[in-house]
Formats: sequence, C-alpha cells, structure tokens
Amino acid sequence: MKLQQWIGRNETVDDIIGLTPARALAATFNRQTKIFAQSQLPALWHWLYFLETAAQQDLAPDGHRQRGGFLPPITLPRRMWAGSQLQFHLPVNIGDPLTRSSTIHSIKEKTGRSGSLAFVKVQHEISRSGQLCITESQDIVYREAAKPGASLPAGEPADSVSDFQLQFQADSRLLFRYSALTFNAHRIHYDTPYVTEVEGYPGLIVHGPLLATMMLELLWQNLPEAQLSAFEFKALRPVFDNQACTIRATSPDSEGNVRLWIADHEGALCMQGQANIRP
Repeated sequence: MKLQQWIGRNETVDDIIGLTPARALAATFNRQTKIFAQSQLPALWHWLYFLETAAQQDLAPDGHRQRGGFLPPITLPRRMWAGSQLQFHLPVNIGDPLTRSSTIHSIKEKTGRSGSLAFVKVQHEISRSGQLCITESQDIVYREAAKPGASLPAGEPADSVSDFQLQFQADSRLLFRYSALTFNAHRIHYDTPYVTEVEGYPGLIVHGPLLATMMLELLWQNLPEAQLSAFEFKALRPVFDNQACTIRATSPDSEGNVRLWIADHEGALCMQGQANIRP
C-alpha cells in the first residue's frame, strides 16, 4: 500500500482520566499541590492517557511499535515527535470519561541535509459526552539513521532575556519515570549504551513532550491562575540527560500571548513555543 493511502485513516480510543497517573506526574515534577478526584487536569497532562499499548512481541529493537498499525509503515528508522498545536475548549477533570478521535491528516516525503525525511501530521479531537475538550495537531518526523561520527549541527543562539525562567536538568531517574508514565519503551530515553552506541547520541534524550510540559510548568509556577486557550511548540534540537537547560517565558502581552523557549547548556535554542491565556 502506498503511503498516501494512509491519509484519512482514523481510530477512536476511549479512556478515563485516572487519579494515579496525574498524582505520579505531580510527584515527578515536585509539585506540592494536592490532586483529588474532580481536580482540573493541567494542560498537556492528557498525554498520560490514550496510551498505545503495543504487545511486547510487537516492539521493534528501538522500543517503538513495529511499523504499521494506525501510523503509516514508513521505513526510516528514527521517529520523533517534532511539535504540536493545541486548542483547549473545555476543562478536563480527574474522573472524566473521554474519547479521542485521531486522523492521519497529511504525509510528506522530502530530502534534507541529513538525508531522507518523512513528515506525518495527525489530528486528534478529545471529547467528553460529545463535547469537544481539546484539539491537537501532532507533527511526527521520520529520518535516516545517524552516520558514524556525525555530530549535531550548530544550533541557533537562544534569547537570554525573559520575564520568567527555570533551570531544568533531567537525569535517568526522571526520564525513566516519564517513559513509564507514558508507556514509552523508546530506548533513547533510558538505555545509555543503546542511545550512544547505536543511535550515536552523546547521552539519553529528554522527551519532547516532557520539555513542552515543563514550559507550561514554568508558566504555572508564575501564573498559577492562568487558563490556557491555546499552546503550540516545535522541537528544534535535542536536550540530553545531565545537561542543564534553561526554560524561559515572557509575561502575557495585551492579547494574552506568551512566548516560551528552551536553551541548552551551550545557549542553543532547543524548543520554542507560544501559549495564549484566556482573558
């Protein structure tokens, strides 16, 4: 089957927003606030739910599910969650039964400086009793394996002036916890010999959605009453374990827009995002 025939493919998954995963992520983030039944779920924490539960026998050597299933069977070995654009329509609370409808929106194949690339866009709609709560457009990138001895290209310098900032340094314990909470067996996040010797990276890679969630954690620490109407992020460069990075954000402008970004230990821009706060 040609890849373009996957466009329009859809699946529907039901889940209940459980208390334990939310409490576990709060503990992982050292949050002191208590989470109870019917508490509002913080933005992006819905990524703890609707998890793909591939059978152990269906995992590829890198820990991802073998190609096929809902996502197209792209043969390029590296897969990365490159970004998302989200809109928050209604609050989601602990205990809510939700339905997520997902559709393959587009598939594009290109050739870049690093070789062949494929871009897949997936549209998600999360609803409660027919009422739309969250819409998300997720960007997934597939790329070739690293060439032996290849190094990361120089990154764009990040802005060092912001209204809010947070120093963040992930270690293997935190990465393991987040992998477990999201049922993510991708070995680049917890298997140091694999990620350095097979994938060719200098260390464990911090999950893109974890970094995006940490950007909103910075916002929550400084604007705890803020309610988001929209958020988007784009991953530009990997962040590795035991390397400090700086998460930064501006104050909301007159229209409620907040700019967020992450710089690595060398000051290179790794992720950028924008949030909109309801008036």
